Amino acid sequence: MTRARAEDAADGTGHAAVLAEPTVPVGAGWTAGLSLATLAVFMAFMTPIQILLPLQLAHIDPHGKNAALSLVTGLGALVAVLANPLAGAWSDRTTSRYGRRRPWILGGALAGAAGLAVTAAQHTVAGVAVGWCLAQAGLNAMLAGVTTPIADRVPLGQRAQVSGWTGLTQSVGLVLGALITTLLVTGVRSGYVTLALLTVALALPFVLRQTEPALPRALRPAFDAGAFARSFWLSPRRHPDFGWAWLTRFLINLGNALGTLYLFYFLADAVHYGDPGTGVLILTVVYTLCAALTAVPVGVLSDRAGRRKGFVVLCSLIMAAAALLLALLHTWPSALAAAAVLGAGYGIYLAVDQALVTEVLPAAADRAKDLGVINIANSGPQVLAPALASPVIAHLGGYTGLYVTAALAILLGGLLVGRVRGVA
Repeated sequence: MTRARAEDAADGTGHAAVLAEPTVPVGAGWTAGLSLATLAVFMAFMTPIQILLPLQLAHIDPHGKNAALSLVTGLGALVAVLANPLAGAWSDRTTSRYGRRRPWILGGALAGAAGLAVTAAQHTVAGVAVGWCLAQAGLNAMLAGVTTPIADRVPLGQRAQVSGWTGLTQSVGLVLGALITTLLVTGVRSGYVTLALLTVALALPFVLRQTEPALPRALRPAFDAGAFARSFWLSPRRHPDFGWAWLTRFLINLGNALGTLYLFYFLADAVHYGDPGTGVLILTVVYTLCAALTAVPVGVLSDRAGRRKGFVVLCSLIMAAAALLLALLHTWPSALAAAAVLGAGYGIYLAVDQALVTEVLPAAADRAKDLGVINIANSGPQVLAPALASPVIAHLGGYTGLYVTAALAILLGGLLVGRVRGVA
């Protein structure tokens, strides 16, 4: 695309709005719709990991359940690492009259729901792995669509507040998913199917009721396979703030993944809680309530102060304290206390870190692709955590070693956020 064509596309027609830095605050309806779509994708992501996959795999292979869960979640996370930035990159290039993000939200929801339905029907570890990988591919396409509208449409002075609401729905998704799969429906298969239907239903309000500017064809660059592949590498030398923000997110999410991946088995094997599925539900409710108390208020405070990094450091200290509590005490009361502390810290993280990363994106034309690369720091730890967790549990102190490792990763992430220079 020539400079002249770009200027023609952006002159006085309003087409420049698709790539412009947003200045008009979004309304409550817009935030609510995006929050529901975010709720859908994270409920579909996390409920199987926390509840359905452990139950399904424990039934299929009772003696090898730990290794099976590591295999299935690790393969699914590997698919996520690839699918999210690819979907984001194609979203950036989408010229649909419905906009760039909404087609991917709806298409991803439908594909993710189909993958959940396939997973529900499986009776072997290999079959579960295939179904979960299909679900991850669709859900990560949806995730690429729901994470980018904040950078596309929300002004800097409102970003942490809106991120607080969407981040809060990530935690609420855990509670609703646990309620659905432990109290409202019976059986693993019905749990998957219910999640599949809700994923699509909760995506529809934002897809059908909100509008977004379309990308003019003149602003879409000609496709070059080599350039497209190279665009996924963002040099830390050229974009150091992006690199440090990525590493900070990776380490904090690695610690969180190490701490939550084996929560079901931790309650069963270390705490000896009689009904670990219900235990996960209770802990998730406590976690979410505490996240709700911090996410939106801290987001508002961060927007008013115009500061992000100090809050990321604070959340890392709080989350590491929760991990150490789990490491030192394997009792139900200590697990409840850790859930409360972890929720408070993660609520801060969800609001402020998302706002921070939107401020270090290299180019407006590549927001979804670059956020997809950032989101590798969410899904990548899901690949690495199973590979780390099994040997740590087996050879480095069991669950105590696991949660100490989680605390160290989180603390290092909080320390490295100070290297981000372009954000206060």
